[in-house]
Amino acid sequence: MFQKILIANRGEIACRIIKTARRMGIATVAVYSDADRDALHVEMADEAVHIGPAPATQSYLQVDRIVQAARDGGAQAVHPGYGFLSERESFAAALAEAGIAFIGPNARAIAAMGDKIASKKLARAAGVSTVPGFMGEIRDEAHAREIAREIGFPVMVKASAGGGGKGLRVVKNEDELGQAIISSRNEAQASFGDGRLLVEKFVTEPRHIEIQLMADKHGNVIYLNERECSIQRRHQKVVEEAPSPFLDEKTRAAMGGQAVALAKAVGYDSAGTVEFIVDGARNFYFLEMNTRLQVEHPVTEMITGLDLVELMIRSAAGEKLPLAQKDVKRDGWAIEARVYAEDPYRGFLPSTGRLTRYRPPHEGTHKGVTIRNDTGVFEGGEISVYYDPMIAKLSTHAETREKAIDAMASALDRFEISGIAHNVPFLAAIMHNPRFREGRLTTGFIAEEFPEGFKGAPLSEADSRLFVAAAVAAKLRRTQRAGQISGALNGGHQAANSFVASIGGREVAICDAHLAVGSLRLAIDGRIFEAIVDWFPGRPQLILKHQGQETVFQIARHAGGYHLSQGGRELLVSVRSPYAAKLATLMLAKAPPDTSRLLLCPMPGLITALSVSEGQSVKAGDPLAVVEAMKMENVLLAERDGVIAKVLAKKGDNLGRDDVILEFQ
Repeated sequence: MFQKILIANRGEIACRIIKTARRMGIATVAVYSDADRDALHVEMADEAVHIGPAPATQSYLQVDRIVQAARDGGAQAVHPGYGFLSERESFAAALAEAGIAFIGPNARAIAAMGDKIASKKLARAAGVSTVPGFMGEIRDEAHAREIAREIGFPVMVKASAGGGGKGLRVVKNEDELGQAIISSRNEAQASFGDGRLLVEKFVTEPRHIEIQLMADKHGNVIYLNERECSIQRRHQKVVEEAPSPFLDEKTRAAMGGQAVALAKAVGYDSAGTVEFIVDGARNFYFLEMNTRLQVEHPVTEMITGLDLVELMIRSAAGEKLPLAQKDVKRDGWAIEARVYAEDPYRGFLPSTGRLTRYRPPHEGTHKGVTIRNDTGVFEGGEISVYYDPMIAKLSTHAETREKAIDAMASALDRFEISGIAHNVPFLAAIMHNPRFREGRLTTGFIAEEFPEGFKGAPLSEADSRLFVAAAVAAKLRRTQRAGQISGALNGGHQAANSFVASIGGREVAICDAHLAVGSLRLAIDGRIFEAIVDWFPGRPQLILKHQGQETVFQIARHAGGYHLSQGGRELLVSVRSPYAAKLATLMLAKAPPDTSRLLLCPMPGLITALSVSEGQSVKAGDPLAVVEAMKMENVLLAERDGVIAKVLAKKGDNLGRDDVILEFQ
């Protein structure tokens, strides 16, 4: 067994690998860029080596520097994590030449299966069902148009190398093809150093279901069940679960058998994942093979009881698999939600900045429910513009799917993040979505359930009463505390009160409101409401126990009331005396500034292209500029016809959020 390993990655996956290595008694070496000098993985590792500037192309993608860091640190093996160099054949070969083990598959398997074009040809030769498309690299836009016309729209333009939704676009018609090719190639080149693309048919009403493989260097290959990864946005997974609510035993065995056959055909070893698209009739088609550890591996670990990182390390050290196919368990249900630094209310635009508060829910097992949080950040740390926007991967495990979902919803309500925008409300809304809870999933789920973008989960009448009660309880508790100040009247005693609460644009009458020793009683529009309240001023969470159900609110003071967040809803609830509420109606609303003639940068990022010049006429839908942030290209389109008056930015500029790019006449 290795005595020391180097982790050629950053963030949560580097921290995840360090935890297993530490448990196995293996010393670790971290690598870091200028932007990650104070990162959590650097703090956790036994040693750390600086490898270059912040951009990944100048640090984490520099093979020579990482190999030298492994040499200098005395590491006998390197774990690549996922992304970056994890599927780069040349990296595995360079390590082999240096006499350093690669904790991943052999270079031949990476070359065969890490390339989407080559892997499709091999899969077809091995008898694996594949998606209709062109089995090769597209030469140019004209070639892509020819292929697309032949197989029919919609099609997918996707990077031949890499994964994670980078370099992938769904093209609905021929007009969208040109821009899709440009963006996909740029993203692929920036993320993987390989701009090759392929075109294939987009299967309608698809589910994304993948098979987890594990193999050793002795020819043994097993599959560790499947993961359902259909909840995606921009082809990047958002929520994953294991097992799939859709597969039956026959289909599971058939998919697993094909995945194993494919792995054996290329002499595969280590962890790997074979991704399939599955239609409504349970027909499945090979998409690609990821020759690395997947982001969503925790859900597989939770239902099998296995540590995939440990199995990878042992495989790289030459050990045989400790179990056979018949020994693989499938115990309970696991859900993973990816917490991203992005604003779901602004089209999921990336968010950067300092985490002024970061308090994930407590990890561990209680009453048959397990909560796990894989993260690479800490309170006070920075979310950088240079890397993937993931903050954490929150996972839950329980006896049934329903219990695992309920546990996830509760855990998300307890996840405290501030300082940046984040997608926790969106994830919570998914957990409460009836279609998700029923398991009626496709890769189009998010687009179909939120066609106008995310505006928050719907608020029922019962939910509205809970929000109002929470705000009134906070108001009463603060008044009680103020009354406990020495010399104040009514010290410690809260008399009955009447208020007017405003929620969602409507007013609610509150009468006979009392809070004593945590017991709340009030009338909301004449209906009695009783609950137990656990909250003290200054706490970011308020717990309301009503009719046997516990609801956790994130709470913050706001002028005239409280900002409350729970279950995918974020609402401002004002609580005023009847007289103050009457006066509030006389206040003039401040009109927001008119920015209709400006194109503003939607997030901090780099201007990689400007498609217009001063005096140029544009039509609605025309591309104006491209902003790159967190390894993703964002094409800014004209919202209406117009003429460009001024161009205030240029290619290569680093802009902040709401900086002006150009003005219209």
